[in-house]
Amino acid sequence: MENLKIYEIENSYIDHLVPFAPHLFHNKKENQENERKYIGIILTVNGLDYFAPLSSFKEKHKKMKNNMDFLKVGNYAVINLNNMFPVPKSQCIYVDISKESNPSYKALLSAEYRIITSLTERILKNAKSLYEYKMKNGNSTPLAKRCNDFKLLEEKCKEYSDKSKK
Repeated sequence: MENLKIYEIENSYIDHLVPFAPHLFHNKKENQENERKYIGIILTVNGLDYFAPLSSFKEKHKKMKNNMDFLKVGNYAVINLNNMFPVPKSQCIYVDISKESNPSYKALLSAEYRIITSLTERILKNAKSLYEYKMKNGNSTPLAKRCNDFKLLEEKCKEYSDKSKK
């Protein structure tokens, strides 16, 4: 079984994908004081590394149930698998929780990581099922419409990797 770890993604790669993924946001918007870090997990889908971002747990998530594209990480965060995207290894920055200087953020990341570890099998199964569902259904269902265009993003990921090697 895969051992899921927490990563950040390089800003330049996010900037490259934003025009092709409506659910993707720049790490920092104009006039925004703090950077929005893309923190998430890397998993293998269709033989590629995919990044599934973590989002802060919000009030609305209390009423939502876990399903194929949405998983709660306790009351700390959620994983929106519909927003996952392929990423070259070179654009992944491992988050070493033990080196986090902010004690409350370190505790949050540790708690999230413990829960993610316990959910690994379910996360991987859901990611694979969602990918296959999107490939089969295109944009013909509400669930499929919520998903990133995985095939397009795989092409953009390959383009980025090829360009980086030159």
